[in-house]
Amino acid sequence: MATIYDCSDPAELLTGTRLARVAIGRGELVVLPTDTVYGLAADAFSPEAVQRLLDAKGRTRQSPPPVLIPGIPTLDALAEAVPPEVRALVAAFWPGGLTVILPAQESLRWDLGETNGTVALRMPNNHVALELLSETGPLAVSSANLTGEPAAATVVDAERMLGDSVSVYLDGGPVGGDYGVEVPNTGSTIVDATGLLQPGGTLRIVRHGVISQEAIDAVIAGMGETSS
Repeated sequence: MATIYDCSDPAELLTGTRLARVAIGRGELVVLPTDTVYGLAADAFSPEAVQRLLDAKGRTRQSPPPVLIPGIPTLDALAEAVPPEVRALVAAFWPGGLTVILPAQESLRWDLGETNGTVALRMPNNHVALELLSETGPLAVSSANLTGEPAAATVVDAERMLGDSVSVYLDGGPVGGDYGVEVPNTGSTIVDATGLLQPGGTLRIVRHGVISQEAIDAVIAGMGETSS
């Protein structure tokens, strides 16, 4: 049976992150806290591990997981192109609850599912997640719940649904930040920025979450004011 490590205890945090790193290296699954919900994580560069993640959630390859990254520099390493609007948005909201869909670097050797050549990237605002990401590199991470069930806000919720399909559980306490807006979905806001790379293209919100459309629009509008 998988062990839950209390990350408020420095000793358990050290042990838990070490074992989580080892588990990721073996292609196993880890549950970790983020600023929005608990996430189910796998090595983004291991197709077998990603498939294990999809199987644990009861998802198909038509629902590829986003990728969590440790910092903004990794954005350029994984995305083929990054429009100025996206740079403004990540400067405003990362680390935080914004996931950005961009064309993936063609040279990347990974298989996240049916992505149509794109990748959804986010830098979470959670010290446990960022510490693990700094050691493992990019992780494929989806909400730690069975498909059709509510996203886990506690590690106990995640363990109840995912059980022994996960090797290590990192307990960061209840999660779900207050971004000053009430939304039915406490997950990240997902925006598709691929359209910005086409003439006359625009940014499209794929899923509303903890960052409001008004906040996103304000950042984009501010770019025009700065350049004028």
